[in-house]
Amino acid sequence: MCVWLALAAPVVIVPATARSQIDESPAKSADIDASGATSSGLTTVVQGGFVETILFYLFGGAVLASAIGVCVSKSVVRMAVWLFGTLGAVAVLYLLLGAAFLGAVQLIVYAGGTLILLIFGVMLTTKSPWVRFEATTSEMLAAGGVVVALFIGLATVVASDMTRWPTQAGVNEVATVKSLGESLLTTYLVPFEAASVVLLVVMIGAAYLARQER
Repeated sequence: MCVWLALAAPVVIVPATARSQIDESPAKSADIDASGATSSGLTTVVQGGFVETILFYLFGGAVLASAIGVCVSKSVVRMAVWLFGTLGAVAVLYLLLGAAFLGAVQLIVYAGGTLILLIFGVMLTTKSPWVRFEATTSEMLAAGGVVVALFIGLATVVASDMTRWPTQAGVNEVATVKSLGESLLTTYLVPFEAASVVLLVVMIGAAYLARQER
């Protein structure tokens, strides 16, 4: 669970990186656009205005705070509640970045589907030893080491020039829900059906664990 903390923390420094990309050199940006390359999509946060930037920092902090709540909670149910806040805030970040489809999927699949299934599974299997647990000192140290390593790696990538590399201009068509749906039912039909089989297995497993004494 502590991995959420490392994955969430670097997100609050992304707007500053995007802002520096815009403020570096207007002439350089014009040259890049003329050569057929585009800047990172993260600049839409800053281009959208001051309010969008404030909202990005606000919900980025909410992701970080709820991720900390996941790490420090001793009850699996409370962890799930904190995780719901994390997933919801991440969905808002997707919306602020212009990825409406990803935001909707984040809410429907993760926050509204998988997480609710997890909560019901825990509540219906109250005799499980994993409902409440206390991590040992060695486990906490190991988790802390993983968090620090992931945070340093992700923060280094976000703050480096790697996120400001120009990319080759692609198709001007904006990815809509319709085009994504057509791709899922044509090009990516096999992995889409494989994912549905995995979800079916999860549902069967949940029903098996939740049924009465056998």
